Amino acid sequence: MTMSPAIRKVALAAHLTVSVGWVGAVVGYLALDVTVATSHDPQLVRSAWIAMGLIASWAIVPLALTALLTGLVMALGTKWGLFRHWWVLISLVLTVVATVVLLSETRVIGDGAAIAADPRTSAEQLLAIPSTLPHSVGGLVVLLVIQVLNVHKPQGMTRYGWRKQQQERREAKLRKEEQQLTSLVKVPTSKRAPAAHEDHR
Repeated sequence: MTMSPAIRKVALAAHLTVSVGWVGAVVGYLALDVTVATSHDPQLVRSAWIAMGLIASWAIVPLALTALLTGLVMALGTKWGLFRHWWVLISLVLTVVATVVLLSETRVIGDGAAIAADPRTSAEQLLAIPSTLPHSVGGLVVLLVIQVLNVHKPQGMTRYGWRKQQQERREAKLRKEEQQLTSLVKVPTSKRAPAAHEDHR
């Protein structure tokens, strides 16, 4: 079902907001992750891990799930559809993969943050916690690819999309022919009235 223009604008604004917010949250997380991977200051690493746990749980995960939901709404409620265009389908697959990996990685982040928050954790143990830098860099790259696809909307339809397009064209052609046939068969009343009056005379 296609959304009305007003609802579509609201849905689009919501999708853009959470999508850009997701990227921004990942950038902030990445800065902390770099600190964990490169710093030798135990207190700085401890603070970074605790902040990473908070950002992942309270910002990145909610934004990712909301972006996925609003993306589905935009695809199903507009002319683009969910499986008609390659850029929509690829964006959907990448978003789902990124979300699944994120949910799995959140457990690792939570464990690291819990260890860092424990005052009994020594400096050696703190610095030995492995960073999640490969995942955060990879996640940011995936999100940027999705953003590029959504902005440029490269041409290219899937087989399903091509079949649906041909079907819609045939249906539109049939409706037009039916309208033309109806207009030819229907005779206006104003043209019939004079003839009836002449017969009566």
